[in-house]
Amino acid sequence: MLVLILGLLLFLGTHSLRMAAPHLRESVTAAHGKGAWMLPYAIASIIGFVLIVWGYGLARQDPTVLYAPPLALRHVTLLLMLPVFPLLIAAYAPGHIKAAIGHPMLIATILWGAAHLLSNGTLADLFLFGGVALWAAADWASVTRRPQGGASSRAPSLRNDVIAVVGGLLVYVVFVSGLHWVLFGVSPL
Repeated sequence: MLVLILGLLLFLGTHSLRMAAPHLRESVTAAHGKGAWMLPYAIASIIGFVLIVWGYGLARQDPTVLYAPPLALRHVTLLLMLPVFPLLIAAYAPGHIKAAIGHPMLIATILWGAAHLLSNGTLADLFLFGGVALWAAADWASVTRRPQGGASSRAPSLRNDVIAVVGGLLVYVVFVSGLHWVLFGVSPL
């Protein structure tokens, strides 16, 4: 469990720098160049992610069960996961969805974490899914209070919305129909 917690602290801590020190990135970049920020940030994020994956795998070998979710909650999980991939794509394909929601990746992350807590009841699940969802909610609250600079002057693209929805639903189908099993050894059905 310690490896998972260390990974979460490193990964989420790195991604929390903008919340904790909003001007740090700009200061480091101005003083030492973009690479002085991006390289350590990327390395810390990758190490944190690897520790999360490794730590979660270790924790699954000897789980501490907190609750046994009813089987019916799998259906709720599948339903809550339905908008996750379209929202993730909408974060990178700006359209009306992104304009309306503002931060679709954070909303997708909150939904992902909450959905997975409904059908997983171990301590490792609580740390991973609950921790990431809680972090995303805190980041969403923080980012909505920050002044937004450099907003695009282009009108939202309906084409990008179609790409986000259709592409996201296709990715969802691929995950549910087998990729989740291949990657994580768990069938969502």
